[in-house]
Amino acid sequence: MLAALSLSHLLNDAMQSLIPSIYPILKDVLHLNFAHIGLISLTNQLTASVLQPFVGLYTDRRPQPFSLAVGMTFTLAGLLLLAFAASLPMVLLAVALVGIGSAVFHPEASRIAHLASGGRLGFAQAFFQVGGNAGSALGPLLAAAIVVARGQSSVMWFSFLALIGIALLIGIGRWYGRNLAGKIKSAAHYREDYSLSRGRVMSSLAILIALVFSKYFYLACMSSYYTFFLIGKFGLSVKSAQLHLFAFLLAVAAGTLLGGPVGDRIGRKSVIWVSILGVAPFALALPYANLFWAGILSAIIGLILASAFSAILVYAQELVPGRVGLIAGLFFGLAFGLGGIGSAALGALADHTSIAYVFLVCSFLPLIGLLTWLLPNLEQRKRPLSPGTSG
Repeated sequence: MLAALSLSHLLNDAMQSLIPSIYPILKDVLHLNFAHIGLISLTNQLTASVLQPFVGLYTDRRPQPFSLAVGMTFTLAGLLLLAFAASLPMVLLAVALVGIGSAVFHPEASRIAHLASGGRLGFAQAFFQVGGNAGSALGPLLAAAIVVARGQSSVMWFSFLALIGIALLIGIGRWYGRNLAGKIKSAAHYREDYSLSRGRVMSSLAILIALVFSKYFYLACMSSYYTFFLIGKFGLSVKSAQLHLFAFLLAVAAGTLLGGPVGDRIGRKSVIWVSILGVAPFALALPYANLFWAGILSAIIGLILASAFSAILVYAQELVPGRVGLIAGLFFGLAFGLGGIGSAALGALADHTSIAYVFLVCSFLPLIGLLTWLLPNLEQRKRPLSPGTSG
Protein backbone atom coordinates (compact mmCIF):
# COMPACT_ATOMS: atom_id res chain seq x y z
CA MET A 1 0.00 0.00 0.00
CA LEU A 2 2.84 2.40 0.78
CA ALA A 3 4.36 1.68 -2.63
CA ALA A 4 1.03 2.37 -4.35
CA LEU A 5 0.60 5.60 -2.40
CA SER A 6 4.13 6.70 -3.22
CA LEU A 7 3.59 6.01 -6.92
CA SER A 8 0.32 7.95 -6.95
CA HIS A 9 2.11 10.80 -5.15
CA LEU A 10 4.78 10.69 -7.86
CA LEU A 11 2.14 11.06 -10.58
CA ASN A 12 0.32 13.85 -8.72
CA ASP A 13 3.41 15.93 -8.04
CA ALA A 14 4.92 15.34 -11.49
CA MET A 15 1.85 17.06 -12.89
CA GLN A 16 2.07 19.75 -10.21
CA SER A 17 5.73 20.46 -10.96
CA LEU A 18 4.96 20.80 -14.65
CA ILE A 19 3.45 24.21 -13.91
CA PRO A 20 6.62 26.02 -12.71
CA SER A 21 8.66 24.08 -15.28
CA ILE A 22 6.82 25.77 -18.17
CA TYR A 23 6.96 29.28 -16.72
CA PRO A 24 9.57 30.41 -19.29
CA ILE A 25 7.30 29.18 -22.11
CA LEU A 26 4.18 30.83 -20.68
CA LYS A 27 6.15 34.02 -20.05
CA ASP A 28 7.18 34.23 -23.72
CA VAL A 29 3.93 33.05 -25.33
CA LEU A 30 1.56 35.13 -23.19
CA HIS A 31 3.97 38.08 -22.67
CA LEU A 32 3.95 37.81 -18.88
CA ASN A 33 6.24 39.50 -16.36
CA PHE A 34 7.69 38.05 -13.15
CA ALA A 35 4.76 39.34 -11.10
CA HIS A 36 2.39 37.37 -13.36
CA ILE A 37 4.55 34.27 -12.86
CA GLY A 38 4.27 34.75 -9.11
CA LEU A 39 0.49 35.17 -9.41
CA ILE A 40 0.21 31.83 -11.24
CA SER A 41 2.14 30.12 -8.45
CA LEU A 42 0.05 31.91 -5.83
CA THR A 43 -3.22 30.79 -7.44
CA ASN A 44 -2.13 27.18 -7.79
CA GLN A 45 -0.64 26.81 -4.34
CA LEU A 46 -3.12 28.88 -2.35
CA THR A 47 -6.01 26.91 -3.90
CA ALA A 48 -4.43 23.79 -2.48
CA SER A 49 -3.39 25.31 0.84
CA VAL A 50 -6.75 26.87 1.76
CA LEU A 51 -8.72 23.69 1.08
CA GLN A 52 -6.38 21.06 2.54
CA PRO A 53 -7.00 21.61 6.28
CA PHE A 54 -10.76 21.55 5.70
CA VAL A 55 -10.47 18.36 3.67
CA GLY A 56 -8.34 16.83 6.44
CA LEU A 57 -10.74 17.91 9.20
CA TYR A 58 -13.73 16.48 7.33
CA THR A 59 -12.06 13.16 6.53
CA ASP A 60 -10.86 12.76 10.14
CA ARG A 61 -14.55 12.41 10.97
CA ARG A 62 -15.79 10.84 7.74
CA PRO A 63 -13.06 9.10 5.73
CA GLN A 64 -13.74 9.12 1.99
CA PRO A 65 -11.93 6.22 0.29
CA PHE A 66 -12.62 7.37 -3.28
CA SER A 67 -11.94 11.07 -2.75
CA LEU A 68 -8.39 10.54 -4.03
CA ALA A 69 -9.61 9.52 -7.48
CA VAL A 70 -12.02 12.48 -7.52
CA GLY A 71 -9.16 14.84 -6.73
CA MET A 72 -7.07 13.44 -9.58
CA THR A 73 -10.01 14.13 -11.92
CA PHE A 74 -9.74 17.84 -11.08
CA THR A 75 -6.04 17.66 -11.95
CA LEU A 76 -6.89 16.07 -15.31
CA ALA A 77 -9.32 18.88 -16.13
CA GLY A 78 -6.74 21.51 -15.16
CA LEU A 79 -4.05 20.02 -17.40
CA LEU A 80 -6.34 19.88 -20.42
CA LEU A 81 -7.30 23.53 -19.90
CA LEU A 82 -3.67 24.58 -19.39
CA ALA A 83 -2.65 23.00 -22.70
CA PHE A 84 -4.88 25.40 -24.62
CA ALA A 85 -5.00 28.44 -22.31
CA ALA A 86 -4.60 31.58 -24.41
CA SER A 87 -4.75 34.21 -21.67
CA LEU A 88 -3.64 34.75 -18.10
CA PRO A 89 -7.18 34.23 -16.64
CA MET A 90 -7.44 30.85 -18.37
CA VAL A 91 -4.03 29.85 -17.01
CA LEU A 92 -5.13 30.89 -13.51
CA LEU A 93 -8.30 28.79 -13.77
CA ALA A 94 -6.31 25.81 -15.02
CA VAL A 95 -3.75 25.92 -12.23
CA ALA A 96 -6.55 26.44 -9.67
CA LEU A 97 -8.12 23.14 -10.80
CA VAL A 98 -4.77 21.41 -10.42
CA GLY A 99 -4.50 22.95 -6.95
CA ILE A 100 -7.91 21.56 -5.97
CA GLY A 101 -6.70 18.12 -7.04
CA SER A 102 -3.76 18.35 -4.66
CA ALA A 103 -5.94 19.70 -1.85
CA VAL A 104 -8.11 16.58 -2.01
CA PHE A 105 -5.21 14.17 -2.51
CA HIS A 106 -2.69 14.96 0.22
CA PRO A 107 -4.60 14.75 3.55
CA GLU A 108 -6.35 11.45 2.84
CA ALA A 109 -3.30 9.88 1.19
CA SER A 110 -1.19 10.90 4.20
CA ARG A 111 -3.75 9.28 6.50
CA ILE A 112 -3.58 5.99 4.57
CA ALA A 113 0.23 6.10 4.83
CA HIS A 114 -0.08 6.71 8.57
CA LEU A 115 -2.44 3.76 9.02
CA ALA A 116 -0.28 1.48 6.87
CA SER A 117 2.90 2.39 8.77
CA GLY A 118 2.98 -0.48 11.29
CA GLY A 119 4.29 2.03 13.83
CA ARG A 120 7.19 3.28 11.66
CA LEU A 121 5.54 6.63 11.16
CA GLY A 122 8.59 8.52 9.95
CA PHE A 123 9.48 5.86 7.40
CA ALA A 124 5.90 5.65 6.13
CA GLN A 125 5.56 9.41 5.66
CA ALA A 126 9.02 9.66 4.07
CA PHE A 127 8.27 6.79 1.69
CA PHE A 128 4.97 8.44 0.76
CA GLN A 129 6.61 11.85 0.47
CA VAL A 130 9.57 10.68 -1.61
CA GLY A 131 7.17 9.68 -4.36
CA GLY A 132 5.97 13.26 -4.47
CA ASN A 133 9.48 14.66 -4.52
CA ALA A 134 10.54 12.21 -7.22
CA GLY A 135 7.54 13.38 -9.22
CA SER A 136 8.54 17.00 -8.62
CA ALA A 137 11.97 16.18 -10.03
CA LEU A 138 10.50 14.26 -12.97
CA GLY A 139 8.17 17.08 -14.01
CA PRO A 140 10.90 19.50 -15.18
CA LEU A 141 12.69 16.67 -16.99
CA LEU A 142 9.52 15.75 -18.87
CA ALA A 143 8.86 19.42 -19.55
CA ALA A 144 12.36 19.80 -21.01
CA ALA A 145 11.90 16.72 -23.21
CA ILE A 146 8.31 17.35 -24.33
CA VAL A 147 6.93 20.82 -23.72
CA VAL A 148 10.03 22.86 -24.61
CA ALA A 149 10.34 21.00 -27.91
CA ARG A 150 6.63 20.84 -28.82
CA GLY A 151 5.10 23.91 -27.20
CA GLN A 152 2.33 24.65 -24.73
CA SER A 153 -0.28 22.39 -26.35
CA SER A 154 1.87 19.33 -25.61
CA VAL A 155 0.88 19.70 -21.94
CA MET A 156 -2.16 17.62 -22.91
CA TRP A 157 0.09 14.55 -23.09
CA PHE A 158 0.46 14.72 -19.32
CA SER A 159 -3.24 13.94 -19.02
CA PHE A 160 -2.28 10.28 -19.53
CA LEU A 161 -0.46 10.45 -16.19
CA ALA A 162 -3.69 11.68 -14.61
CA LEU A 163 -5.64 8.78 -16.12
CA ILE A 164 -3.10 6.29 -14.77
CA GLY A 165 -3.35 8.01 -11.39
CA ILE A 166 -7.16 7.79 -11.34
CA ALA A 167 -7.03 4.04 -12.02
CA LEU A 168 -4.40 3.52 -9.32
CA LEU A 169 -6.30 5.61 -6.77
CA ILE A 170 -9.53 3.71 -7.39
CA GLY A 171 -7.64 0.55 -6.37
CA ILE A 172 -6.22 2.28 -3.28
CA GLY A 173 -9.72 3.49 -2.38
CA ARG A 174 -11.11 -0.03 -2.58
CA TRP A 175 -8.35 -1.34 -0.25
CA TYR A 176 -8.89 1.55 2.13
CA GLY A 177 -12.63 0.98 2.24
CA ARG A 178 -12.20 -2.72 3.00
CA ASN A 179 -9.58 -2.23 5.72
CA LEU A 180 -10.58 1.11 7.24
CA ALA A 181 -12.16 -0.11 10.50
CA GLY A 182 -9.42 -2.64 11.26
CA LYS A 183 -6.64 -0.21 10.39
CA ILE A 184 -8.03 2.51 12.69
CA LYS A 185 -8.20 0.02 15.56
CA SER A 186 -4.65 -1.15 14.85
CA ALA A 187 -3.35 2.42 14.63
CA ALA A 188 -4.55 3.10 18.18
CA HIS A 189 -1.82 0.76 19.49
CA TYR A 190 0.86 3.12 18.22
CA ARG A 191 -0.46 6.37 19.65
CA GLU A 192 1.39 7.93 22.52
CA ASP A 193 0.81 10.64 25.10
CA TYR A 194 3.48 13.27 25.73
CA SER A 195 1.85 15.02 28.72
CA LEU A 196 2.25 18.49 27.22
CA SER A 197 0.02 21.41 28.17
CA ARG A 198 -2.27 22.91 25.53
CA GLY A 199 -0.17 26.08 25.54
CA ARG A 200 3.04 24.12 24.94
CA VAL A 201 1.41 22.20 22.12
CA MET A 202 0.24 25.42 20.46
CA SER A 203 3.61 27.15 20.84
CA SER A 204 5.34 24.07 19.40
CA LEU A 205 2.98 24.09 16.43
CA ALA A 206 3.75 27.79 15.92
CA ILE A 207 7.49 27.02 15.85
CA LEU A 208 6.90 24.22 13.34
CA ILE A 209 4.93 26.63 11.17
CA ALA A 210 7.84 29.10 11.28
CA LEU A 211 10.20 26.31 10.20
CA VAL A 212 7.86 25.36 7.36
CA PHE A 213 7.84 29.03 6.35
CA SER A 214 11.64 29.02 6.19
CA LYS A 215 11.77 25.79 4.22
CA TYR A 216 9.07 26.57 1.68
CA PHE A 217 9.97 30.19 1.03
CA TYR A 218 13.45 28.97 0.18
CA LEU A 219 12.07 26.12 -1.93
CA ALA A 220 9.79 28.61 -3.72
CA CYS A 221 12.87 30.63 -4.60
CA MET A 222 14.59 27.55 -6.00
CA SER A 223 11.68 25.86 -7.78
CA SER A 224 10.23 29.00 -9.39
CA TYR A 225 13.33 31.11 -10.08
CA TYR A 226 16.40 28.85 -10.09
CA THR A 227 16.13 28.45 -13.87
CA PHE A 228 15.96 32.25 -14.32
CA PHE A 229 18.93 32.64 -11.94
CA LEU A 230 21.03 30.25 -14.02
CA ILE A 231 19.93 31.75 -17.33
CA GLY A 232 20.61 35.29 -16.16
CA LYS A 233 23.92 34.68 -14.39
CA PHE A 234 25.50 32.03 -16.60
CA GLY A 235 23.67 32.39 -19.94
CA LEU A 236 22.30 28.84 -19.97
CA SER A 237 19.57 27.71 -22.36
CA VAL A 238 16.10 26.96 -20.99
CA LYS A 239 16.62 23.20 -21.43
CA SER A 240 20.00 23.25 -19.69
CA ALA A 241 18.64 25.30 -16.81
CA GLN A 242 15.73 22.86 -16.41
CA LEU A 243 18.20 19.97 -16.21
CA HIS A 244 19.92 21.79 -13.32
CA LEU A 245 16.50 22.21 -11.68
CA PHE A 246 15.92 18.48 -12.15
CA ALA A 247 19.20 17.73 -10.35
CA PHE A 248 18.17 19.95 -7.44
CA LEU A 249 14.72 18.34 -7.18
CA LEU A 250 16.24 14.86 -7.40
CA ALA A 251 18.41 15.74 -4.39
CA VAL A 252 15.23 16.90 -2.64
CA ALA A 253 13.68 13.48 -3.27
CA ALA A 254 16.74 11.69 -1.87
CA GLY A 255 16.76 13.89 1.23
CA THR A 256 13.09 13.20 1.86
CA LEU A 257 13.65 9.43 1.79
CA LEU A 258 16.51 9.72 4.30
CA GLY A 259 14.77 12.05 6.76
CA GLY A 260 11.92 9.80 7.84
CA PRO A 261 13.82 6.64 8.83
CA VAL A 262 16.58 8.70 10.47
CA GLY A 263 13.91 10.52 12.48
CA ASP A 264 12.48 7.18 13.63
CA ARG A 265 15.95 6.16 14.80
CA ILE A 266 17.55 9.30 16.31
CA GLY A 267 14.52 11.50 17.02
CA ARG A 268 12.56 13.94 14.88
CA LYS A 269 13.80 17.06 16.68
CA SER A 270 17.39 16.18 15.76
CA VAL A 271 16.44 15.76 12.12
CA ILE A 272 14.52 19.06 12.10
CA TRP A 273 17.47 20.86 13.70
CA VAL A 274 20.01 19.63 11.16
CA SER A 275 17.79 19.85 8.09
CA ILE A 276 16.81 23.52 8.54
CA LEU A 277 19.79 25.19 10.19
CA GLY A 278 22.30 22.89 8.50
CA VAL A 279 21.42 24.36 5.12
CA ALA A 280 22.52 27.88 6.13
CA PRO A 281 26.23 27.83 5.15
CA PHE A 282 25.47 26.36 1.73
CA ALA A 283 22.56 28.74 1.07
CA LEU A 284 24.70 31.73 2.04
CA ALA A 285 27.43 30.62 -0.40
CA LEU A 286 25.13 29.90 -3.39
CA PRO A 287 24.67 33.50 -4.69
CA TYR A 288 28.45 33.88 -5.02
CA ALA A 289 29.26 30.49 -6.60
CA ASN A 290 30.30 29.77 -10.18
CA LEU A 291 28.24 27.39 -12.34
CA PHE A 292 30.01 24.23 -11.16
CA TRP A 293 29.71 25.06 -7.47
CA ALA A 294 26.14 26.34 -7.91
CA GLY A 295 25.19 22.85 -9.06
CA ILE A 296 27.01 21.21 -6.14
CA LEU A 297 25.66 23.61 -3.53
CA SER A 298 22.08 23.39 -4.80
CA ALA A 299 22.21 19.57 -4.62
CA ILE A 300 23.53 19.70 -1.03
CA ILE A 301 20.84 22.22 -0.09
CA GLY A 302 18.10 20.06 -1.59
CA LEU A 303 19.40 16.91 0.12
CA ILE A 304 19.59 18.44 3.59
CA LEU A 305 16.56 20.72 3.49
CA ALA A 306 14.17 18.06 2.20
CA SER A 307 14.73 15.76 5.16
CA ALA A 308 12.76 18.19 7.34
CA PHE A 309 9.19 17.81 6.13
CA SER A 310 8.39 14.21 7.05
CA ALA A 311 9.98 14.79 10.48
CA ILE A 312 7.97 18.01 10.98
CA LEU A 313 4.74 16.35 9.87
CA VAL A 314 5.06 13.28 12.11
CA TYR A 315 6.26 15.46 15.03
CA ALA A 316 3.11 17.59 14.63
CA GLN A 317 0.87 14.52 14.37
CA GLU A 318 2.40 13.21 17.60
CA LEU A 319 1.71 16.56 19.27
CA VAL A 320 -1.99 16.32 18.32
CA PRO A 321 -2.95 12.61 18.38
CA GLY A 322 -6.14 11.56 16.67
CA ARG A 323 -6.06 14.41 14.13
CA VAL A 324 -3.91 12.86 11.41
CA GLY A 325 -5.91 14.28 8.50
CA LEU A 326 -6.22 17.76 9.98
CA ILE A 327 -2.50 18.02 10.73
CA ALA A 328 -1.56 16.57 7.34
CA GLY A 329 -3.92 19.01 5.61
CA LEU A 330 -2.64 21.92 7.68
CA PHE A 331 1.04 21.27 7.00
CA PHE A 332 0.67 20.22 3.36
CA GLY A 333 -1.56 23.26 2.98
CA LEU A 334 1.03 25.49 4.59
CA ALA A 335 3.66 24.01 2.29
CA PHE A 336 1.62 24.90 -0.79
CA GLY A 337 0.38 28.23 0.55
CA LEU A 338 3.72 29.51 1.77
CA GLY A 339 5.29 28.35 -1.47
CA GLY A 340 2.68 30.30 -3.41
CA ILE A 341 3.04 33.43 -1.29
CA GLY A 342 6.80 33.09 -1.57
CA SER A 343 6.66 32.80 -5.36
CA ALA A 344 4.42 35.86 -5.66
CA ALA A 345 6.43 37.97 -3.21
CA LEU A 346 9.77 36.95 -4.68
CA GLY A 347 8.51 37.51 -8.22
CA ALA A 348 7.48 41.06 -7.34
CA LEU A 349 10.83 41.60 -5.62
CA ALA A 350 12.66 40.30 -8.71
CA ASP A 351 10.77 42.74 -10.95
CA HIS A 352 11.88 45.66 -8.75
CA THR A 353 15.44 44.44 -8.15
CA SER A 354 16.87 41.31 -9.78
CA ILE A 355 16.82 37.53 -9.51
CA ALA A 356 20.34 37.66 -8.06
CA TYR A 357 19.14 39.93 -5.25
CA VAL A 358 16.24 37.54 -4.52
CA PHE A 359 18.69 34.68 -4.05
CA LEU A 360 20.83 36.84 -1.77
CA VAL A 361 17.83 37.68 0.46
CA CYS A 362 16.62 34.07 0.58
CA SER A 363 20.04 32.79 1.60
CA PHE A 364 19.34 34.00 5.17
CA LEU A 365 16.05 32.09 5.57
CA PRO A 366 17.59 28.85 6.95
CA LEU A 367 18.80 30.76 10.01
CA ILE A 368 15.20 30.56 11.25
CA GLY A 369 16.13 26.95 12.08
CA LEU A 370 17.54 28.26 15.37
CA LEU A 371 13.95 28.16 16.67
CA THR A 372 14.18 24.35 16.76
CA TRP A 373 15.99 24.73 20.08
CA LEU A 374 12.64 25.73 21.65
CA LEU A 375 10.81 22.53 20.68
CA PRO A 376 10.22 19.90 23.40
CA ASN A 377 12.07 16.61 23.01
CA LEU A 378 9.16 14.23 22.58
CA GLU A 379 11.32 11.11 22.75
CA GLN A 380 12.07 11.89 26.39
CA ARG A 381 8.37 12.39 27.23
CA LYS A 382 6.85 9.29 25.60
CA ARG A 383 4.16 7.50 27.56
CA PRO A 384 2.46 4.82 25.42
CA LEU A 385 -1.29 4.59 25.67
CA SER A 386 -2.99 1.27 26.26
CA PRO A 387 -4.70 -0.28 23.22
CA GLY A 388 -8.10 0.67 24.56
CA THR A 389 -7.20 4.32 25.27
CA SER A 390 -8.52 6.79 22.74
CA GLY A 391 -6.12 9.64 23.54
